[in-house]
Order: sequence, then C-alpha cells, then structure tokens
Amino acid sequence: MLHHLEIWVDDLAASSASLGWLLTRLGYRVQSDWSNGISYALDGFYIVLESGPDVRHQPHDRRTPGLNHLAFSLPSSLDVEEMASESYVHGFSLMFAEKHPFAGGSHHYAAYLEDESGFEVELVAVVHRDDE
Repeated sequence: MLHHLEIWVDDLAASSASLGWLLTRLGYRVQSDWSNGISYALDGFYIVLESGPDVRHQPHDRRTPGLNHLAFSLPSSLDVEEMASESYVHGFSLMFAEKHPFAGGSHHYAAYLEDESGFEVELVAVVHRDDE
C-alpha cells in the first residue's frame, strides 16, 4: 500500500491549476501547503506537488526513465467523459485523440490527458463484469 506520492514539478502554480484541480475534482482535499508545495489527501493517502530549491527546472518528459503517468479509477464512462471535458479549461489536452476512448485497448475505456507541463494522467472507467 502506498503511503504517499511526491511529484516534483517545474512550476507549482501551473501544476496546482491542472493537477491540483484534478485531484480536488477526484475528492482529494488540500492537506497542507507551504511556499514550495501543496499536499492533497484522500483516505489516508496523500499526493504532494513540490517545486523546491532542489528541483532541476527542465521540461517533464514522461518517456524518460521515471514516472510515466498516474491512472485514476472513475465509476463510469460518463464520469470519464465529464472530467475529460472539464479538464480542458484547466490546462489539459486529450492524448491519442484518434483512438479515444479505447487507446488502451478495446476493453479499456479511458481518457489520457496531458497538462501543459507534459505530465500525463489517465482517467479509467471501472467496468463491472456484468457490463461487458
């Protein structure tokens, strides 16, 4: 079980506007904030966005070794589409648009989103066996 996840970001304000919006939209709440960071908590787990003095300021590239993306479960395909639509005004764009919503395969309903800093998130509809 993960305890927390810390994501170092180049621009805290921009990442708070995109990733922070997404986290609060998913039900996370701001746990704490300080000059170089902010943490979002849900059910005993928290995610930190931080841009402290040790962060090397360079563009994020999900294709280099390290974290590629975060994937979040949503209750339905309608929820995926609703959040994806809302995300555009918060700095996200749809990845793999030509294959949406099945870019991950014919039985994997998801929206792959990228924020302006290049950070990817995946919103996945939870499909119950009865729905297949």
